Amino acid sequence: MNVIVTDTGFQPDDWVHDFIAIENLCANDPSPALAVDLQPSSSLDALRDRLDDIDMIRVHFPSFADGRGFSIAAALRHLGFAGRLRAVGHVLADQYAMARRSGFDEVEISDDLAARQPEDQWLARANWQAHDYQSRLRALPA
Repeated sequence: MNVIVTDTGFQPDDWVHDFIAIENLCANDPSPALAVDLQPSSSLDALRDRLDDIDMIRVHFPSFADGRGFSIAAALRHLGFAGRLRAVGHVLADQYAMARRSGFDEVEISDDLAARQPEDQWLARANWQAHDYQSRLRALPA
């Protein structure tokens, strides 16, 4: 079982539908709640004309040092994706603010990671809008 991290802390996963690998996405998929899995090497071309049909996109992070998922999230939001966007895999509590700023709504972590980095560590970064680099610079006296 995995844990979903949001700005309010740890939550159980409420998504009940299957995820489709982008390679298996059909142009006329009639799924009532379409969810797509993306790898860091996935091309977004197959999604460009389908974003309005997709309810959730889950972007995989194979390593905490692999930041391609952040770029994918920003690109999806730039293309107009308005559905749920979830980071999954090796995302650390220290990366939560970056995940939220790049466009993710939530992060899916393993129970093992949740035990090593408990909820309070994630909540310490939940005020991600107030603690960005630009805001700190603007607050400096002139």
